[in-house]
Amino acid sequence: MENIIKRLLICCVIGFFSTAQAQPLVLGIVPQQSAKKLARLWTPICTYLSEKVGHEIRFSTASDIPTFEKRVLEGQYDIAYMNPYHYTVFHEQPGYQAIAKQKNKKIKGIIVVPKDSQLTSLDELDGSTLAFPAPAAFAASVLPRAKIAQDGIKITPQYVSSHDSVYLTVSRNLFPAGGGIQRTLNNTSPAVNKKLRVLWTTPGYTPHAIATHPDLDIIIKNKLQKALIEMNKDPEGQALLKSINFNGIEIAKDKDWDDVRDLNITLLEHLLK
Repeated sequence: MENIIKRLLICCVIGFFSTAQAQPLVLGIVPQQSAKKLARLWTPICTYLSEKVGHEIRFSTASDIPTFEKRVLEGQYDIAYMNPYHYTVFHEQPGYQAIAKQKNKKIKGIIVVPKDSQLTSLDELDGSTLAFPAPAAFAASVLPRAKIAQDGIKITPQYVSSHDSVYLTVSRNLFPAGGGIQRTLNNTSPAVNKKLRVLWTTPGYTPHAIATHPDLDIIIKNKLQKALIEMNKDPEGQALLKSINFNGIEIAKDKDWDDVRDLNITLLEHLLK
C-alpha cells in the first residue's frame, strides 16, 4: 500500500509540472493601434515563434496604454513589446529584461495635421487642444509635448487611447493636430493616411523593446531570442517582420536604453512606489 501511495504522489507531481510547462506564454503588445489590427499583425508572429521555440506563445494586448502599463507592472505578460520609456520603468520593477529590438532603427515622434491644413510650424498650435495616445506614450506623446513645452507653446493634451484614434480624429478635423510615430502612421488605414501629413518630427531614440519577465525559463528565453534574430534570414520571418514595418531584429542589451534614461522622465514614477 505504501508503494502505491508513493507512486500516486510521484504521478501527481509529474502531472503538475507537465501542466505548468504546457501553459502558453503570453506576449503583450503595447496598444498603439486597435486590438483587432494588432491581433491581425501579431498573431501570425506568435504562431511562427511558437513553432521555433517549441512552446505556445499567445498574443495579448490591452484596451488602452494605462491598462497595458498596469498589466506589465503586475507581470501579466511573459514577453512584452513596450515603448522605450516603459522599458526603463518596467526593467526596474518587476524586472523585465530586453532581448531584442528593431534593427538599425531610431524611434521618432511625429505631429500630424490634416493634409489640407494651413499650419506650417509648431508655434501655430499655441492655444490648441491636441490629440495624443496616452500620457506615457513615449515618441507619440512624451517627446513632442516636451518640445512644445520647451518652446513655450501652450497646448491642451487630449488622450484618445491609441495612435489610430489620433490619426482618425485629426483626419476628421476634430483636432488640429496630434502625436504619433511614422510606423503606426504607415500602418493606419489608407483612407485615413491619405488625409494626413507630418508637420514635425522629433529627434531619434532607441526603439521599443522586446523584453521577457524575470521568471521566464532561461532556456525558453534563449530559444526565443534566437528565433527572433533568425527571422532576419528566414523568408517567412522576413515577411512577418515586413508586415509590422520592421526592417529586421537585433539583439538588445539593457544599456541600449540609456539615452532614454538620460531624459529623466518621471511620468510613471508613482507606479514604482
